[in-house]
Amino acid sequence: MRIFDTQVQLLKYRVNKSIAKHAFNNNLEKVYYDIPREIVDSKEATMRCCIYKERAIVEERINLVCGSDRWENSIINVLPIACDECPVSSYEVTDLCRGCIARRCMENCPKEAISFVEHHAKIDPDKCVQCGKCASVCPYGAIISKKRPCEKACKVDAIHMGPDKSAEIDHSKCISCGACVYQCPFGAIVDKSFILDAIYMIKSSENNTKNHIYAVVAPSIATQFKYATIGQMVTGLKQLGFYKVVEAALGADLVADKESRELMEKGFLTSSCCPAFVEYVEKFFPQLKENVSHNLSPMAEIGKYIKEHDPMAKVIFIGPCTAKKAERQKDSVRKLVDCVLTFEELQALIDSLEIKLFDLPESELDDASYFGRIFARSGGLSEAVSQAVKEQGISADEFQVRSAVCNGLDDCKIALLKASKNVLKENFIEGMACQGGCIGGAGCLTHEPSKDRMSVDTFGKKATDKTIKESINTITDTINA
Repeated sequence: MRIFDTQVQLLKYRVNKSIAKHAFNNNLEKVYYDIPREIVDSKEATMRCCIYKERAIVEERINLVCGSDRWENSIINVLPIACDECPVSSYEVTDLCRGCIARRCMENCPKEAISFVEHHAKIDPDKCVQCGKCASVCPYGAIISKKRPCEKACKVDAIHMGPDKSAEIDHSKCISCGACVYQCPFGAIVDKSFILDAIYMIKSSENNTKNHIYAVVAPSIATQFKYATIGQMVTGLKQLGFYKVVEAALGADLVADKESRELMEKGFLTSSCCPAFVEYVEKFFPQLKENVSHNLSPMAEIGKYIKEHDPMAKVIFIGPCTAKKAERQKDSVRKLVDCVLTFEELQALIDSLEIKLFDLPESELDDASYFGRIFARSGGLSEAVSQAVKEQGISADEFQVRSAVCNGLDDCKIALLKASKNVLKENFIEGMACQGGCIGGAGCLTHEPSKDRMSVDTFGKKATDKTIKESINTITDTINA
């Protein structure tokens, strides 16, 4: 069965797995400089021009995982040594050009970068500012944009080409969504890893006698690790050294209840569950910042509850989201969640200890409601907030949730623009930065939108507590069990 979408993910996994294995065996410092040769062990290059460059790139990845402070305050970063293969972004005239006499492309170019040579349009790259006006007016669609994959993936224009032709990230714009990480075909853009923090936390707990290490798993786990069941995954996490496994969907139930009350009180609200969306509002629509729900995200909410009820608790969130790593860096969340890992990193942890999930017995995971679990896919949050209003005994005549379900940043931008101009008909914006919702997160092993949506709904329907209230009423029993 295919575990990863791409070979880039496989390379990241091999680095993380090797580091984790040696960290668990207490010999990471001893073999640190041998890992690049362990990863790139062939005599001939398979990915780059030579094995020496391949090993140099692996070494850079290792440095990032092992705590390099070069990018201390940023989650998404560029490895310049790995970014040298993509052609420079440009507009190009194709053979579809008919050399027409209208010449709208030339007339609309603000920099006079287009000329006609032998009845064929030609773009001067030294004059072109890539505004795209020529492509938009060409009646034949003969002018195409050749954008780098990272630039194309970034919906906030945070990526540009640096002086050395490698990608650079403008962190004043970046929202840490990780779209560029997943789309970069050379693995030159990476998300900072905290896998060593998790390992040291587990080891220093001394089998959970000094601290209780909680694994808080995102509901989108139902779409991952398809070679094993959810119950086997829970058993595997306990074998990794976790004291208890708790659903982040339990936090989603708490958030749905609180967010519904805040919405009814204020009359208009945007969700606060997706950290990339929240960051997008703060950076690009600051005038709407006060309209973002003041409630914590499900991750932080359940982390808060766990720590309030277990003073020995350390919380490690595991999910599909790179932006959660940035969220955890905030002062308001840092004390509630101790570490964030992606599903990619969890796979490396499991395999570093040679845990065979498919051979394990099943353990129960039944903390949350159906509505908490469907937060993982687009539209689920809105359904949950609507349900929470109903469960408070509020009729549709008294108050109705009218949701603008935003599936990806393009949708978010449209809804927020309307809201900023007071022309949005809906009273609640469900903002999800990733296509499909959390199931489309950059830290997922695989992405299969239609199947993943079905998997989340199926997982939701298996919940014993079918209402949000039922879930909230039993939350203390869940944590103290």
